[in-house]
Amino acid sequence: MKLQLFDQQVYVQRRNVLKQSMGANGIIVLLGNEESSMNYKDNTYLFRQDSSFLYYFGLDVAGLAAIIDTDTGEEVIFGNDLTIDDIIWTGTLPSVGEMAALVGVAQTRPYAEIKHYVHKAVTGSRPVHILPPYRPENKIKLADWLNTSLEDVAGRVSLQLVKAVIAQRVIKTPLEVAEIEKAVSISVDMELAVMKYARSGIREYELVAKAHEVAIANDSRLGYPAIITKHGQTLHTHYYGNVLEEGDMVLSDIGAENAMHYGGDLTRTFPVGKQFSTRQRELYDVVLNSMDHAISMLKPGVRYKDVHIQACQKLAEGLKQVNLMKGDPAEAVAAGAHAMFFQCGLGHMLGMDTHDMEDLGEQYVGYTDTLKKETVFGLKSLRLGRELEAGYVLTVEPGIYIIPELIDRWQAEKKFSEFINYDVLNTYRDFGGIRIEDNFLITDTGSQLLGKYLPKTRQEIEALRG
Repeated sequence: MKLQLFDQQVYVQRRNVLKQSMGANGIIVLLGNEESSMNYKDNTYLFRQDSSFLYYFGLDVAGLAAIIDTDTGEEVIFGNDLTIDDIIWTGTLPSVGEMAALVGVAQTRPYAEIKHYVHKAVTGSRPVHILPPYRPENKIKLADWLNTSLEDVAGRVSLQLVKAVIAQRVIKTPLEVAEIEKAVSISVDMELAVMKYARSGIREYELVAKAHEVAIANDSRLGYPAIITKHGQTLHTHYYGNVLEEGDMVLSDIGAENAMHYGGDLTRTFPVGKQFSTRQRELYDVVLNSMDHAISMLKPGVRYKDVHIQACQKLAEGLKQVNLMKGDPAEAVAAGAHAMFFQCGLGHMLGMDTHDMEDLGEQYVGYTDTLKKETVFGLKSLRLGRELEAGYVLTVEPGIYIIPELIDRWQAEKKFSEFINYDVLNTYRDFGGIRIEDNFLITDTGSQLLGKYLPKTRQEIEALRG
């Protein structure tokens, strides 16, 4: 096994920055992940290391944890070396000590000893800083080590550590941007393979297979379950059994995660046939115009919530032109009427996680103490609202989704009837959905498209389909 790592000094520097941010204030406990059994003990799900552990310690190996003592500067990695029984099944691996040395850590201990370290800090009334556990086994461990109940673990999460990690991870270094670019370019190749292979008579899972094929051929994997569907109005469907037919559109939302665990996240919508229908063409251009407007606003100092609102207004303007909406577009968006067509947010942070650092809390990653996350329908799904800074990497992904169940509910309530032409909208009930998504780095003066160019205009898409 060959570990994929940045230079040792990268991890040393990251941990030093974290220690400086936290000050002399107890110990930091960072848990790696374990193998997780799927249907019996030795048949496990695909392993994925915790992203914050990867960020600070780099070791993509199951069964590790680490402590950083902010008072003494001591750093310890806890893990168990392979037994001969392990080696028979897995082959040899570097020892825990050898792996730790690669990332600049001098001390290692058997995994069981971490409990003693944490207990000693607790009994000595020293702060123990933990991040929110999202894996049940890690929650159980923390409850044991902290001598508390499972229900109380959430109350022991260190907001100081959460904010320190976010402040560091949210700004992507050139090394990280280069890795994200690689992942996005692989994602482009995945999308191209899907778009070129699609045809009437095949099932969606055949397109999913093409995405996996390209990812694996590039020493990568999918960063999240593929969304490849003819029912694009269902935002996160993972059912792939539908047969593609002439006249359908396919919404393909896929992203590669490369060997260093940085990811891409792209979406394209295309016709099963050679060309979009008239209605599909009209609404595709509405979405693309909204996207282009949003991209033009990307620069440091601009709140992404404001970019989202402007994108929504562009959608409303276009929907008014095709008679699906009426009235003043700005007033319609202020009232929330656009959420009939665009129920989700314009984008999110991107990095080692598709929704970067979501495990640490959207309210801290995408928002600030002075800009709180909204709770109203539509805006509550906006994962990123805060003011942009150079070094942020994010997605821009407007869409139009025609959801019959939402039409029925709002029409029965006569909701937003001053802005929505329900009679016309009901003739679109079988339309589906359109989303277009690209990934951007915020620069000192604006933004930069990441990865290779992926055709996105209607004419470019139709040329690919021809």
